[in-house]
Formats: sequence, C-alpha cells, structure tokens
Amino acid sequence: MLLKRVRESLGDSDLSPVFGRIKKIDSTKIVGENLSVRVGESVVVKAQNIKHSTLGMVTEVDDESFSVTPFGFIEGFKNGDRIYKSSNGLSISVGDGLLGRVVNPFMEPIDEAGEIAGNRVDVPVMKAPISAMKRGMIDEVFSTGVKTIDGILTLGKGQKVGIFAGSGVGKSTLMGMVVRGADAPIKVVALIGERGREIPEFIHKNLGGNLENTVIVVATSDDSALMRKYGAFSAMSVAEYFKAQGRDVLFIMDSVTRFAMAQREIGLALGEPPTSKGYPPSSLSLLPQLMERAGKEEGQGSITALFTVLIEGDDMSDPIADQSRSILDGHIVLSRDLTDNGIYPPINILNSASRVMADVVSPEQLQIVQKFKKLYSLLKENETLIRIGAYNRGSDPELDEAIAKKGVMVEFMSQPPYEMVDFNSTLTELAKFSQ
Repeated sequence: MLLKRVRESLGDSDLSPVFGRIKKIDSTKIVGENLSVRVGESVVVKAQNIKHSTLGMVTEVDDESFSVTPFGFIEGFKNGDRIYKSSNGLSISVGDGLLGRVVNPFMEPIDEAGEIAGNRVDVPVMKAPISAMKRGMIDEVFSTGVKTIDGILTLGKGQKVGIFAGSGVGKSTLMGMVVRGADAPIKVVALIGERGREIPEFIHKNLGGNLENTVIVVATSDDSALMRKYGAFSAMSVAEYFKAQGRDVLFIMDSVTRFAMAQREIGLALGEPPTSKGYPPSSLSLLPQLMERAGKEEGQGSITALFTVLIEGDDMSDPIADQSRSILDGHIVLSRDLTDNGIYPPINILNSASRVMADVVSPEQLQIVQKFKKLYSLLKENETLIRIGAYNRGSDPELDEAIAKKGVMVEFMSQPPYEMVDFNSTLTELAKFSQ
C-alpha cells in the first residue's frame, strides 16, 4: 500500500537525469545532441573520465543539435561527454555582503578575503529593462566631485552617460575620481575585458584601496567571451538589487567596447554576418539591452550609469561609439590635446553634453555655462592667431574677454586626481567666472 501511494504521488514524473551528449567541439563552441533546450538556457557540460565541468549558454538550436558557448575553457572535453540542463538557470546570489568585495561574474570572491558573509538572494542575470511608463523623472542633481562635470556637464540621478576616449587619455583616472567623489551610497564597478594587471592598479592607485560601499565585478581579457559578456549583465543585476531597496546606485563599466568585442567573438562563431569593423548585428542590439536597465524607477531607487567607450584612433564615428551615443543621455569626451596641454581631467567641454542638465540646474547656472562655453570656443578658434601675435586687442570685445578669463577657465577645468570638490563649492567657483 505504501509503495502504491508513492507511485500515485509521483504520477508521471521522470526522475532519471536527462542529458545530451557532445557531438562536436571547435575552438569557441560545443555542439550537442539528444537534449531539448532553448536559446539562452544555461547548461552544465561534464567530462566523463575526469572531474571537469563548465557552465555554458545555449546560443543556437536546430532540428537535431544545439550549440553551447562555454563560460570556461573547452580543453579536456571530448565527443560523448554529457550535457545537463542547469538546475537554477543563469542567476547569481547577491546581498549586502558583496559591499567592499571584488568578485567574478558568478559573485565568487577573487580578492582572497574569505567567503562572502550575510544573507544572499538569487536574482536573474538577464532581465527586461525598466518599462518606459515606470521610469521616474530625472530632476535631482547627481554630484560626482569632479568640477568640470558638476559645473558644466551636470548629471542627474538616474542618468546614463558615456565617457568616450582613446587609449591612454585618462579614463581610469576619471573613473577613480567619480567613484571616490560621487554622492551615492552604493557603487558598483564592472571591469570588463581589462588586463589582469589593471585590476589591482585600479583598486589601489585610482581608488586608494578604499572599497567602502563598493562592489567590483571583474571579467579579465583572458576570460572567455561569454564570461566577459555576462560579466556586464551580472554587475547590472547587482546594481538593480540595491536599487530595488530604494537606494541610489552609481554604476560604472569599463568598457563597452570590450563588451561588444566579446559579443563579436560569439556572433561570428555562430555564423552571423560581419558589418562595420567586423561587428555582427547582435553586438549593436546588445547595447540597449544592458544600458536601458539603468535609470530611475518609480517607487525604487536609481542607477546612475557611466559607461566608458574606447575610441580606436580617437574616431568618434566608430560603430560602438556611434550606437552608444544614440542610447545614452549624454556623453563626456576626453581629449588627447588637453592631456598634452597638461589639463586634467582632459574633458572636452565643447564636444561633450548632458541631455538632462537643463532639468536639474538653475537658470543662473545654465546662463554662466553657456557663456563659459562660448568664450572657451572663441579661444580655441583663434588660438593660432593669438599665439603668433596676429590678433590686435580691441578688435573683438568678446574675444578680449575670453583672453582675459583664460586663466580662470583653465583653473576651473583642472583638478588633481585626489582632490574632490562638493557641488556647492563647484558652483561658487563657477560663479567667479561671471564676475
């Protein structure tokens, strides 16, 4: 009788483990068969004769087989090894214990500081962006501690901004300044595709070793393309966890370009056609899926996001830079010319813009900023004439004023990396320009 009741309670349940087998392996993907899976589903690939396994993502399905892109390396696997469906899907465990820690995209600590303490909850890595009708109005200033940004390119809580720069111009230094000086209780930093050497350098040099209220998610250049791709989404899921608690979060990601390059590797391996600079269509469509998850949501907190974009050869028409500018609410362009002239941070105020600035600052500040940009533009246009002495003072009153205030403008735009300036002090210094 007992056995009969057990059989009845189980019904038609199939308790045997269902698995498929590896049919083919190449340098970037594993082809499996005999398992019903969906695109985007996570699976575990296990070697039979050795204790070796890796998590993977189903990226292509046809009538008789499916393709898996692994998060780890494929060395050690062979035809016939088993592929199981992952029991918990692609999710990560997050909690307040992550604050002050350096973790990989699976939220496993890599800072040698022991296990992550505290209660944690599972959240999905992939999630739909905030609904357009549930987005809150961006009407509060987000202070970064950087004078040029706060005074001339003022950001708002929940804004999405790009930092566009070539290599070696100063992205990491500016990122460190924003993380240290930002008026945000929670900070999430995603370092995607960086060299391993740059991780401790960023923590100790740019952040001064202070990770208070900060989570750093790392997927280095030697990680698989899938790890680099989903590292960005994992970091965004961490930021969303804190946002759901009503907290304001600063999210910084370096860099969008290497994130797109990871998708380029995956897309080309799956046979997608390459477009401009070899990027397949999926690389461009993936950007809004990540970036639109940041913002301000009614009844919750906000995610103010800064995404760095590496511009190859300082070319702003790069497809990733172009696509990013169309999605983001503003762009901060770093200039190599300003670096050569010793102005740090080298923010080109004439090529940069904040699309929400008019909604968060006073009319008086807007008026001063417009005049600041106008006089600075006059200086740049007539720089050669002034240097060779071909300009006669008195010919143009506005240019005379620009020349007279050049020192004030350069002083305002210059800031040592470890000097943080609060928003009110920035406005006080900016007001000196109009005197």
